[in-house]
Amino acid sequence: MSYLEYKVKTVPSGLRKVLYLNWALILLIAAAAGFGFLMLYSVAGGTMDPWADPQMKRFALGLVLMLIVAFVPIWFWRNMAALAYGVSMLLLLAVEFMGSVGMGAQRWIDLGFMRLQPSELTKITLVMILAAYYDWLDIKKVSRPLFVLLPLLLIALPMALVLRQPDLGTALLLAAGGGTMMFLAGVSWIYFAAVIALGGGAVAAVLMSRGTPWQLLKDYQFRRIDTFLDPASDPLGAGYHITQSKIALGSGGWTGRGFMQGTQSRLNFLPEKHTDFIFTTLAEEFGFLGGISLLSLYALIVVLCFVSGLRNRDRFASLLTLGLGTTFFLFFAVNMSMVMGLAPVVGVPLPLISYGGSAMLVLLVAFGLVQSAHIHRPR
Repeated sequence: MSYLEYKVKTVPSGLRKVLYLNWALILLIAAAAGFGFLMLYSVAGGTMDPWADPQMKRFALGLVLMLIVAFVPIWFWRNMAALAYGVSMLLLLAVEFMGSVGMGAQRWIDLGFMRLQPSELTKITLVMILAAYYDWLDIKKVSRPLFVLLPLLLIALPMALVLRQPDLGTALLLAAGGGTMMFLAGVSWIYFAAVIALGGGAVAAVLMSRGTPWQLLKDYQFRRIDTFLDPASDPLGAGYHITQSKIALGSGGWTGRGFMQGTQSRLNFLPEKHTDFIFTTLAEEFGFLGGISLLSLYALIVVLCFVSGLRNRDRFASLLTLGLGTTFFLFFAVNMSMVMGLAPVVGVPLPLISYGGSAMLVLLVAFGLVQSAHIHRPR
């Protein structure tokens, strides 16, 4: 034991947890959120309302929640995984009967002081329940068909409920996050090859169903696919979003037009400039250097999560940290690919940057779980 480790162990347990916090991760999260506050201030025309001020308050509340979750022992969250998953499923069911509608989709529950989007919570609880399951399961059994079936059901249930809202982007993220957890747990690659083959067949079935009585996607979702393949086919209609996004990205150049000088966002050519397409505002005002700076912050957050997870000798804590780190990566990778025209527009917000209460609070709670695993890991 080093002298520093000895001195830390002599500190009272409550204060010791503060010292054990992954402070580098907290600083990176705060720095990324700072980018978001600047952009929300800019797209509002240089005022804190209606987006920057509420977002800052939510971030402050989220930090408090993160610390509360972090200081609770990781074994407690292992025991709560099934309950958390069950609650998220009940909330998704509640959306079916009492959900509020916005932008053609029924995804939220109006709580009065905020609108809760249960699908955001499900992204985290799914990782929790799968980490708890594979922590319980003997590692020699992870690839046996009977023990592969339950995780598939745990993934398929929320996917089916989310697709009914409809929210294809979140459903795909749930599938990717759940599949990643199974891969991390050691499930045989044969299953993944089978899923890829079935996925190819499903894509073919979706495309063939267009215009038939058994059409599998909504018309607007097919228009998104058309737009992805050929945005110029309807530049003033379905292709408007991605066309304006590419113009904003290109006009930023290397160093950008300057803070609050972006023409696409200031003149309201850019749609959803405070939510899904906020990265294009950043790229227009701060250029390639601004975009790569944010991407670097994101990459460092993922690296810290992976380093913490790989060093953790507790199987549940390790799987949970790696799974949440991968989920965070999927969030920003899908959003950035979407606004650059590399993926269809599926309505996935940019983490810590896009305006939104549910996404911000749930993400900070997820980082609280990462911190709990880091603080309470075997030393």
